[in-house]
Amino acid sequence: MDIIISSLVLLYNLLTGSGDGSDAAKQLAVAYVNSAAGQTIIGPDSAAIGGEDTGKPEATGIKKDPQPDTPPIKGIYVTAHSAGGSRLESLIKLLDDTELNGMVIDIKDDNGYITYPTTTPELLVVGTPKKFIKDIGVLLATLKQHSIYPIARIVVFKDTVLARKQPELSFLHQDGTVWKNGRGESFVNPYRKDVWEYNIAVAKEAAKLGFKEIQFDYVRFPEGFEKKAAALTFNKTEESRVDAVTGFVKYAREQLEPLGVRVSVDIFGYAASVPAAEGIGQDFVKISNDVHVISPMVYPSHYSTGWFKQKDPDRSPYETIKGAMVDTHKKLESTGELKPIIRPWIQDFTASWLGSGHYVKYGKAEVEAQIKALHDTGVKEYLLWNAGNKYSPGVAYK
Repeated sequence: MDIIISSLVLLYNLLTGSGDGSDAAKQLAVAYVNSAAGQTIIGPDSAAIGGEDTGKPEATGIKKDPQPDTPPIKGIYVTAHSAGGSRLESLIKLLDDTELNGMVIDIKDDNGYITYPTTTPELLVVGTPKKFIKDIGVLLATLKQHSIYPIARIVVFKDTVLARKQPELSFLHQDGTVWKNGRGESFVNPYRKDVWEYNIAVAKEAAKLGFKEIQFDYVRFPEGFEKKAAALTFNKTEESRVDAVTGFVKYAREQLEPLGVRVSVDIFGYAASVPAAEGIGQDFVKISNDVHVISPMVYPSHYSTGWFKQKDPDRSPYETIKGAMVDTHKKLESTGELKPIIRPWIQDFTASWLGSGHYVKYGKAEVEAQIKALHDTGVKEYLLWNAGNKYSPGVAYK
């Protein structure tokens, strides 16, 4: 996934530059992200956060970790191209030579393609396979041989391929054309149970293939949806957008847990620090109640001036990650026994688009600073994001 940058980032810093990390600054940052209608960097799903706090959610049912004896997972992101190509060998060597022990692999990617040649009739009818990974069985066997914990990343409601194939599952303009965001991407409708079933069918096949965990990404409506909904045609129920999204997560967990796989969800890092994002249907706490693992994306480059009392959060990886984790623990206090494993996505890329003086080149020291911040806040697991799968050498993954 390419990183999309624009001069709006500079405006972002100006708009949010209170310098004190106050709630007002955070809300202004939220408003900016909504108005910019996009991601400051594309990693696992990034989105706008806003709306009113929904309060303490009710427990959605009993969940049980199907893999309670799994050691702490420290993993990396691996594209389907890397998993099915020559780069896999060097990535496996990285895990063999370090304390890293997990891979998050695209099984249904950001466009909506199933990344391996499935033969399941249901998936062939609804989905669109690509042969990025030519032999998924060989891949899983190789990972098992190297004691690598395999996580299947499934991008759920951002699905341009399905939206084009079956427009009735998406959001339509009055002229019948499929809605697209500023990057030309389309979403499918979280209210549609057939969309739920399709993505869960992909997840079930991944479980049967040997993946130990299903990681759902883009579990939400399009960014800024509350401003677009009235002008679009789509099927809906009387449920709120939050209920539609959390309903999917609950149903997915209930369907997949008996198969012995964990369910995890990627969620925007800001979500731990601000009220629920009712516009896009995400509630950090309600989603956490029904997953075994929650993965907030807390890249320092996502935060602007004032967050966690840092002038330039990207230049302060330790302080930024520590602040994000303090907020995460506080946000999840109300979940009690339903509190999931916290396994954040952290940054192993350089955010040069922030401009001179506002970023640093990320390498060994910066990655280790983030890991130390996690350790100091009681978080033992993490995932490293680099869109090109080029990870910093020499890092002590403790």
